[in-house]
Amino acid sequence: MKYENKTVWITGASSGIGKATAHEFAKQGATLILSSRNKESLEVARAEMPNPTNVFVLPLDLAKSEEMNSKVEDALRMVSKIDVMVHSGGISQRSLAIDTAMDVNRQVMEIDYFGTIALTLALLPHFVKNQSGQFVVITSLMGVFSSPMRSGYCGAKHALHGYFDALRAEHHKDNISVTLVCPGFIHTNISKNAMIGTGEKQGTMDQATGAGMSAADCARKLVHGVSNQKAEIYIGGKEILAVYIKRFFPALLRRMMKKVKVT
Repeated sequence: MKYENKTVWITGASSGIGKATAHEFAKQGATLILSSRNKESLEVARAEMPNPTNVFVLPLDLAKSEEMNSKVEDALRMVSKIDVMVHSGGISQRSLAIDTAMDVNRQVMEIDYFGTIALTLALLPHFVKNQSGQFVVITSLMGVFSSPMRSGYCGAKHALHGYFDALRAEHHKDNISVTLVCPGFIHTNISKNAMIGTGEKQGTMDQATGAGMSAADCARKLVHGVSNQKAEIYIGGKEILAVYIKRFFPALLRRMMKKVKVT
């Protein structure tokens, strides 16, 4: 029960990695705040948690950055203190750069980047006041290296790494930690919900995603790394090797990415 008497707030908590992560934190005794756009889906997720009486539901839309200050106020009316903020909400993209409308790039960036940092900035004074807190940012291996058909998504995830690496350095003195979680292929609906170049949903499961690690297994690895306050966590299968290939053999990775099957 590592998280007994701790409160964990999770965006994207109605499905996928976010929901599985909420379940894992609940098993560790945490009080939860679950957020996503859909209140009904959040209520379903709440009912499935090990101890629903310790779970609060707070709908929010990451595309509406201007609402994040009021959402933090709402959260702090539910609980007296927030200990961990898990940024799991987001959207992906599947299309060639040349075929991707600028509005799609902006929407991905608005949700995955600007909404996330707006919520971070709204909550940050609470962490500073308490001289404690942890931001857990579920980015992607696409925040470490890039592959075809995900240009806008890669751009947003790389931006998160740049922002939160700086935030970590600025606020270590306030006992605030940052953990960047980089999943590879995890079996969720991320590819089905991904936007294509026109802004419509792809609607199909990528083969690699369908064959990926379960969200439950991902969540167990995630919470273990978060509890140890790791700076970065890589979760997945053999695709994780690309992180180290980029680090030590970047030219090789560039050649690989020209040939790799990415859907």
